[in-house]
Amino acid sequence: MDRGDEARTQGAAVEGSHPCFKHVLAPFERARTASAVGQVATSLLPYIALSVIDYLTLGVSPVLTVLLALPAAGFLVRTFVVFHDCAHGSLMPSRRANARVGALLGLFVLSPFVQWRHEHAIHHATSGDLDRRGVGDVLTLTVAEYNAKPWYGRAAYRLFRNPLVMFGLGPIFAMIVAPRVVGLRGRARMRRSVLATDAVLAAAIGLLGSLLGWLKLVEVWAPAAMLAGSAGIWLFYVQHQFEEAYWQSGENWSYTDAALRGSTHLELPAVLRFFTANIGLHHVHHLNAKIPNYNLRRAHDSHPAFAEVPTIGIADGMRAIRFKLWDQEQARLVTFGQARRSKASVPTLSASVAGAEV
Repeated sequence: MDRGDEARTQGAAVEGSHPCFKHVLAPFERARTASAVGQVATSLLPYIALSVIDYLTLGVSPVLTVLLALPAAGFLVRTFVVFHDCAHGSLMPSRRANARVGALLGLFVLSPFVQWRHEHAIHHATSGDLDRRGVGDVLTLTVAEYNAKPWYGRAAYRLFRNPLVMFGLGPIFAMIVAPRVVGLRGRARMRRSVLATDAVLAAAIGLLGSLLGWLKLVEVWAPAAMLAGSAGIWLFYVQHQFEEAYWQSGENWSYTDAALRGSTHLELPAVLRFFTANIGLHHVHHLNAKIPNYNLRRAHDSHPAFAEVPTIGIADGMRAIRFKLWDQEQARLVTFGQARRSKASVPTLSASVAGAEV
């Protein structure tokens, strides 16, 4: 994907939306440098400060270490959302400034900016499309696809969708392993982004490990990073994985419907809205990704249709983890148990023939 293709994909949220929403949301696209600087200052700087304090207090109390890790994880999540806005070119007025700040923040969230921007743009352009799954989303099989797999394929999918794996091992894979992989078929610019990020991270980690001690470095970094990673995966999960989610194929797929019916409004307490930088207003974000996070609330309040989108709370989001497969006949996500009972309730061909003969 060249720069032109990338820009067109980034702009899909505007071009693919209903004209009414394009008009309504356009005023909220305007990025402000002062707000953008404030976003960075209230995300990255507190995370660094808490990490330093954590290092200085190591050995004082394990409880204190855990307590410091909690707000540090919150600020790291906020840093990631600000990084995410840079990838959409929405945080700052300047495209170049977005790219530079995004590359810097990418070092703290361990993500090569150019590659992540590319994959996330594909996610926005294909969210809710059954025919274009697999890039930048949580792997979701249909009931038919799951049943067609051999036993080991079904076992692997069940293992992947197990909460202990997804939210426990998931952060390790998503933050540490996957971003380090250089796609052989990827464009040179993305390969350079991965290799340059890896080189800077290797140098920085090597320097910090030598100066601070490797064990202390891990003790300071790992708890907050793993907590932030788990929270980030959960946020991404519940924004598109819920019982009445939207999935369609081919010509039946609509960008606007995918945003309004396939993205949730995650209602959070005020402190969590701060740490997640309003990303819970995901329906507005998917309608127009050019709106910076600090304008999302006003954009949401600008049209009555946004009050009708799927709205969930934390408890609903925790329950949504149960849903694993898309049932095309019922047009909803189902649990493994529901899929099994549904399969058992369908009469076999031989039974149908026998019934007809009687």
